[in-house]
Amino acid sequence: QVQLVESGGGLVQAGGSLGLSCAASGSIFSIDAMGWYRQAPGKQRESVAVIGAGGSTNYADSVKGRFTISRDNAKNTVYLQMNSLKPEDTAVYYCNAHIVAGLRLNNYWGQGTQVTVSS
Repeated sequence: QVQLVESGGGLVQAGGSLGLSCAASGSIFSIDAMGWYRQAPGKQRESVAVIGAGGSTNYADSVKGRFTISRDNAKNTVYLQMNSLKPEDTAVYYCNAHIVAGLRLNNYWGQGTQVTVSS
């Protein structure tokens, strides 16, 4: 069984910084893309940042220049460093990974972690 366990998040004032991490564990053969998504109250879940197996990255326009996604393949972990946070960044943040386990490629989600930015 594959699990994604997130840590980080919390409450921060506007302009502050937070870091998120997400570790994948279980019977993993390989991990392809990993990413972070977020869902604010009353809104659809949206992509924040994605990183490929080779390190290529893609960011939502709203976070470019403020957020940085990275990964440690040896630890099966993806990170999201969030700087210059704004109240509109408030949301539940979810980790996502495309993982090959048991000879199948599946899409996995973390449990979500709350990020709240006060004005």
